[in-house]
Amino acid sequence: MTVFRSALLFLIGLSACRTERPSPPAEVAQTQAPATPAPDRPTITFLGTSLTAGLGVDLEEAYPALIQRKLDSAGLAYRVVNAGVSGESSAGALRRLEWLLSAPPAILVLETGANDALRGQDVDSVRANIQAMIDRTRAVAPKTRTVLVGMEALPNLGRDYTRRFRAIYPELARRNHLTLVPFLLAGVGGVDSLNQADGIHPNPRGHEIVAENVWKVLKPLLVSGTS
Repeated sequence: MTVFRSALLFLIGLSACRTERPSPPAEVAQTQAPATPAPDRPTITFLGTSLTAGLGVDLEEAYPALIQRKLDSAGLAYRVVNAGVSGESSAGALRRLEWLLSAPPAILVLETGANDALRGQDVDSVRANIQAMIDRTRAVAPKTRTVLVGMEALPNLGRDYTRRFRAIYPELARRNHLTLVPFLLAGVGGVDSLNQADGIHPNPRGHEIVAENVWKVLKPLLVSGTS
């Protein structure tokens, strides 16, 4: 199954549950509050959607928690903060960012865009929101390194839209010299056995694969100490 088809099946499923999104105040309440890390325990903050929040699985089964286990096993002294919120757009993530940066993480993993694509948001606006998050992070927390996570758009909005949306992530990664996870759901999206009954969100096994997708990009960054 191609990455494009995986993205298509995931976003079609996401469309079916649009009415189940929590209200914005409830979404913000779900986010773990940033905490000041100990000097020898810097944080890695995962800012994202329900894919990061781990909707439908235990928090310990969501991929950020699995990344924590990998960090511990590798002897890398970082603490993971899961700041995922279900249904959030890139504009919503931008609004939350300042609060999350009140305790600057060592690394910000930025997963956003799936809900923008679902709603057919203007590609230039999505790009501008993500660029604003990158710029704001560098202004407020210049030592924080950002890892950008790619997403795909539905093809029913037209080939031009899907092409332009897909290009947002590698384009911003190149322009801003960021580390890029090409597609969070590679190998998981659209695979029944790796997703919950809703066909949308990864099950525990799916989260294991998602964690591998992120880890293979994140680990070299942590080991080398460069962005």
